[in-house]
Amino acid sequence: MNEQAETMEQQMDQPVNESNERFAAPEVRSNATISPQTGDGTCGCSGAAGMSPNDIGMISYVYAIGRVEARFPNLAAEKEFVQATGRTDTAGKTDQQAFHAVLSERQNRYLVRQLCWVMTIQGLETYLLQPRDPGDIDMLVDAIRPAPAPNDIDVVIGLRGPIAPPEMCNGLMVPVVVFDQIYSFGRDALIKAIPKPEKIADEQFGPAAEELFDRIMQMTDNAGMTDEHRALNYLVMRYPSIYAKTAEKYGDDCSLTGVEVIPSSLSSTRKIYKVILSYTNRNTDFIEKFFVRVDVTEEFPFLVTKMSPYYDR
Repeated sequence: MNEQAETMEQQMDQPVNESNERFAAPEVRSNATISPQTGDGTCGCSGAAGMSPNDIGMISYVYAIGRVEARFPNLAAEKEFVQATGRTDTAGKTDQQAFHAVLSERQNRYLVRQLCWVMTIQGLETYLLQPRDPGDIDMLVDAIRPAPAPNDIDVVIGLRGPIAPPEMCNGLMVPVVVFDQIYSFGRDALIKAIPKPEKIADEQFGPAAEELFDRIMQMTDNAGMTDEHRALNYLVMRYPSIYAKTAEKYGDDCSLTGVEVIPSSLSSTRKIYKVILSYTNRNTDFIEKFFVRVDVTEEFPFLVTKMSPYYDR
């Protein structure tokens, strides 16, 4: 986890485009293969593996924040894993460490192809995951973690496909997401990687950033599938100014009283949303609002305008 935090801090030091201040979780890539399997060894994803942006009839974009889990789709896969564990050096390891060690062995990559990969959001099974590029298998293995923590976070960016057939993951029928990117890290590492304004103390900034992140994550039904939720999730992962502004307003004795996402009047041929943060003074009840514009037209959202005061019209 320390190596992940150092990677994130190094990314913070890199120059950013004037139109898009951002920070990012560590990127994970690999060079192996994967294709979710059914019990008979054939793909049970009803064409999900071949989905592309051109297959617009069934696809919407996903920018989801949750946890990735590996599960056995059938008894045969589970028994095969037990046999592979016997061939792997797992002495002195916890069950989770042993599970990760077995999957990390190159000769056991066939087991990774047999597993089904489930993304849970707020404890609910939400998506089944599968890489669009076969070389991204290690993103799934790394998301398992040999020493998981309660505040671990996985961010999945990809394309939402059809509902999985029951034979794909032991009867679990949720949408298949063909992902292009997975970020895996701890919440503490994320907060530490956010550039802190010089005028704000560490003891003030940390709790403010944590509360804002938790507030957005706990918003109703935030599965990262709607344009509104994709805009919000993009900002909490890539735009540090919303954390700095929240900490600043807490210092001014204000409360965060609203987070609203509405279509921008600039939307014409593109999908642009305004994300509005409302802060209410605890003494005077005066409400001050700030907003940013986010373009969510394609798979990867991006910033259109930086944070600025918002005035109701």
